[in-house]
Amino acid sequence: MNQEIRRILSRIIELEDELKELLDKQQHELRYRVVGTKVRFEKSIREAHKKLKIGTFRWILRARLRHVATAPIIYSLIVPFVLLDLFVSVYQALCFPIYRIPAVRRAQFVVIDRHQLRYLNAIEKLNCTYCGYAAGVTAYTREVASRTEMFWCPIKHASKTVSVHRQYSEYAEFGDAEGFRPTLIRLREQLAKEHAAVRDASTTS
Repeated sequence: MNQEIRRILSRIIELEDELKELLDKQQHELRYRVVGTKVRFEKSIREAHKKLKIGTFRWILRARLRHVATAPIIYSLIVPFVLLDLFVSVYQALCFPIYRIPAVRRAQFVVIDRHQLRYLNAIEKLNCTYCGYAAGVTAYTREVASRTEMFWCPIKHASKTVSVHRQYSEYAEFGDAEGFRPTLIRLREQLAKEHAAVRDASTTS
């Protein structure tokens, strides 16, 4: 059963790599390139985007009342998201070196770039920035939590879960009392090696 799970997860990783290649191809077709944190479109594309932009005032007039009414509720969540972002960052900065867990690169998860699209008006840019931040913080938090779980409690659940992280397949089976501690030791050693590799790479660069 474990071999079958590993085979499926390996296939998922292959599909993710294939998807990345297709996205890179699409990036070329849409005629833009990423330079650092900046997105550069060809001039003709920039001009076409500007023509497709709906002005802020006209956009507000078209907005549905129920969307406007619920906007304050959505944006009120910025407070817990910022606090979560702060606390998770402080936690991993203080604890991961002690546990010898490789740190999660926040910039790989929290990506803010949609505001550079010229076919979006000011409100749409604000909405896209907020959504990108909230979804990014959620993904960042999940990765930090998964590495913490891998260190402290690498045991699969008895019930099926809708979505699992990549490390999950390496966990001990639920109820496997004999396999738990060897799995715990193996995964901690794996994390320690990755932590050392990252540290060595940062010191030599």
